[in-house]
Amino acid sequence: MRKVVVTNNPMVRDQYEKMLDVDFVASYGYLDVLDRVRRLVHRGWIVATHPLSGSIKPNETPYKSIIMQPMQEGSPLDYQSLNLIEEAIQTYQKFHHAKKLPQWKETVLEEFQIIDKSLIDSALPSMGLNYRS
Repeated sequence: MRKVVVTNNPMVRDQYEKMLDVDFVASYGYLDVLDRVRRLVHRGWIVATHPLSGSIKPNETPYKSIIMQPMQEGSPLDYQSLNLIEEAIQTYQKFHHAKKLPQWKETVLEEFQIIDKSLIDSALPSMGLNYRS
């Protein structure tokens, strides 16, 4: 089974749909992506990229992409992945409660898509996956 990227970023979807399985829903918000990842962890998937990667706070960008990998069949729940995603959700809620996401212009949104995609780009070589932009 291939790795999957859970994302709400159309650039990530377009770039990686031939290399990875892509779980993309345009209407997903940042928290929706985190919730989807948590559901996958409960179904036997492992979080392969940190849910809070990068230096942009969760209340500053609408885009998030997280790579997941399947566990071996019959393996128990990966509590490290569960803890990681639960902490990411708590962090999101803390930041979002303090300051809501601004209404960004389209050009700014494209920049956030590029930043999110670059985080995935940089994670792939450590997973044995190579892609040339």
